[in-house]
Formats: sequence, C-alpha cells, structure tokens
Amino acid sequence: MANDIWYEHFLEILYKKYPNKAQLTQALMDLLSIEREAVYRRLRQDVMFPFNEIIKIASAWNVSIDEIIGVKSGYVSFHMRSINYLDPSEEEVSFLQYVIQTINNLKDFPEADFMEVCNRLPRPLFAGFKYLNQFYIFKWMYQYGNEKNIAPFSQTIISEKKLQITDDYYRAVKNIPNTSFMWDHMLFDYLARDIRYFHSVMLITDEEKELIKQDLYALLDYMSEVARKGCYPETQNKVNLYISQLNIDTYYSYTYTQEVKVCFIHVFDKYEIYTFDSEMATNFKAWMQLKKRTSVQISEVDERSRIEYFVKQRQIIDNL
Repeated sequence: MANDIWYEHFLEILYKKYPNKAQLTQALMDLLSIEREAVYRRLRQDVMFPFNEIIKIASAWNVSIDEIIGVKSGYVSFHMRSINYLDPSEEEVSFLQYVIQTINNLKDFPEADFMEVCNRLPRPLFAGFKYLNQFYIFKWMYQYGNEKNIAPFSQTIISEKKLQITDDYYRAVKNIPNTSFMWDHMLFDYLARDIRYFHSVMLITDEEKELIKQDLYALLDYMSEVARKGCYPETQNKVNLYISQLNIDTYYSYTYTQEVKVCFIHVFDKYEIYTFDSEMATNFKAWMQLKKRTSVQISEVDERSRIEYFVKQRQIIDNL
C-alpha cells in the first residue's frame, strides 16, 4: 500500500514544499507533534501517513486533495486564505511565518524567479514604510471592513505582532535571487487619487497626509537607487523594474523554481488567490513575460528614462 502511486506523489509534494529533508522533517514534527523517527518512517514509506495527518498537512500547507492524489480533472484548484491583517490570530501568525520562511528558503536556489505585475504599489515594497503600510490596511478596512463603524486613519492600529511579521516579510523578499516588478504607468496617479479622496472626506488629516507623502518620497528615492543599481542594496540580489505602457487591469505574480512553482492573483487589496499547479504557474510565467513587449525597462539600461520617470512621480506626490 505504501508504494501506491498516489503516495509517491504525496511525498513529492512534501519535498516541493521543503526540498531540504532536515527542514521537511522538522516542519512535520512541529505540525504533527510526532517524534523525528516517526517522521523518518513515514518518509521512508515503512508506514504511511494516517489519513488524519494527510488532511492536517493539506490544510496547513494549502494543498488540495486533488493535488495529493494526482487527479487530472482538467480543472485547476485555486485557494484563498483570509487573514486579519490588523491583529492576526496565533494560527494566522503561524501561517504568515511559514510564508516568510518559505521566501527565505528561496535564497538557496540561484535560479529562483519572482515577478509582480502591478496596478498598485506591491506589498514587497510598501511593507518597509510605516505610513504607507498603514494606509493600505486603512483603505482595506474602509472598503471591506465594518461598514457601520468607519474608522479614520488615526484609528487604524496595527498590532505589534503584525508589525514584526511585516518587517520580517520586507527583509525576506530581499533574499530572492531574481525579482522583477512591472508597474502600471498610472500607478502613482491612482495612489494619489486615493489619498486625496480620503483626505477630502476628513478620514486623513493634513498631518497624516504629510507623513504618507514623506514615505512616498522615501520609497521613490529607494526605488530610484534600486533601478540605478539593478539590485537590492541590502543583499545585491537582482531587481528589474519595468513600466507598462498599457494599463494593467489585474495585479498578479508568480514565484518559480525547479522545485516550487506558484502563481497568484491579488484581490481585495490584501488577499491572494493562488495555485501550486505546475502547468498553470508555467503559463502565468510565460504570459507575464510577454507583457515586457509593451513595457519599458528603466533599471540599469536607460538612465534618461529612469530619471524622467522618477522626477514625474515626485511631481505627482508634490501635488497631493
């Protein structure tokens, strides 16, 4: 029974999550609360993972049952996990820490490729700026929170554990060997309109608007340096920055290595719909790469376009 094809496929999925056997063993010990030797026996196929453990792994690591048993139904299973980004529960904290650890593990794969096609500021960037991060959570609460109790920007209080997770995430993404961002050419115009609206309805004060503006100036300075050098200054890992000449209607991304392939559609500002389906992730990568045909690369290769672009974005922020 332990040699059934579906079980072999299940073990392959586990190793895709944690290619390093020691890390996989420790992760399974922590998740299942079993001893190291018990994990070894399951991985050697001396015994099978019991059904309840398979379900627990599938739930914790976001693996569909179809994916486990290798069913090819012609459909692709996408997942979405809702998270309280103001004050996450212990379970949500554990999940976010797992995501961060997975990102950190990408540093061991030189070919790892991460790309985001964005019609709003990408989370890997604004996460490093206090008031920008607060603004996006405030905006999310205004749009999707309690409609009977609309809180102003000043009352968007982010818990300490979420702030720590955000900081850990911001540092982790710098460890990805190869990153590409493609921005909608109107990205900062859209953001300025949002800020201007909330200021006009008095949910953001003059002082708060100024704090957000200072973060935006700092972000532009940082990204100008990244684009000039073609890498993150903290880690020297490669970064390509493209500006799409066509409007980008959907925010999507992928992470791609030989072992792990996952693609995301970013929805409702703070959530992602995602799949680990290898074929779909490969298609996402091909489709997103094709968008370079209607984009201008401003990192490293075109100093004049780069300078003109960042000067224009600063003018947009000046006029807030």
